[in-house]
Amino acid sequence: MKIWQVDFYRRPLPDASGQILWELLICDATRSFEYEASCLQSAANSSWVAAQLELAGGEKLPDVIQVFRPQSLSLIEAAGRNLSINVEPTRHTLALKQWLQEKQYPSTLDKPPPAPLPENLWGEQWRFASLAASDVETIFSDRPIPILHIPEHRKPINLGLASTVPVPGVVIYGGRQSMRLARWLQQARPVGLNYISGAPDGLILEASLVDRWIVATFEDPEVTTAAQAFEQRKKHCRGLHFLLVQPDDSGMTYSGFWLLRAED
Repeated sequence: MKIWQVDFYRRPLPDASGQILWELLICDATRSFEYEASCLQSAANSSWVAAQLELAGGEKLPDVIQVFRPQSLSLIEAAGRNLSINVEPTRHTLALKQWLQEKQYPSTLDKPPPAPLPENLWGEQWRFASLAASDVETIFSDRPIPILHIPEHRKPINLGLASTVPVPGVVIYGGRQSMRLARWLQQARPVGLNYISGAPDGLILEASLVDRWIVATFEDPEVTTAAQAFEQRKKHCRGLHFLLVQPDDSGMTYSGFWLLRAED
């Protein structure tokens, strides 16, 4: 599968004549392929982007275009539709972000304050948990879980983690709302879970390109200690962690499982 990482954004500085330019950057995951083009702001539209994609691709257009910047997503999606290319919003565009940093272009995105989860999705209980790295895939891969997200590049074995390393996670017992919560999370596209200390402390879900959601707040010292251990374990397993939604603690049925790794 041919995958490109693409950004289309206004240059930080105007050109020598004071004109505002928009720049299109295209690369693959290894940066063995790079393409760049610029246009005046008046020409910055989806038709121009589509024409440049065709020039860059030649006889073989990509199967997927990955975009990390919300401001350029709609234009690139429109260009992708014109060329029948699937556009994937994702934070995981490491090669493109490295290129932007080398050019001293901004790649850090402004994020809104975290919003509370909709009340009709609140689970009944939640807790921190952990699984041995060897169990992450084996326990859930063969279960009939309606929503299962275990990307190949996040599997512990592909990150070089020892089988005994504890992978931290969060379990939400959703009760009757379990499947509704899991479907909502699937649409929200979870990226990572972070403990934020404060008054009160909080557990924040990073999702989609810049979305942030408050999963829980707490002041209990024991929960805070567990949250700190959760963050420490994330560091020991290269940021890998999981989110599990299930109706109850029987261990008989699961609604959704996501293997996560923060990739800003």
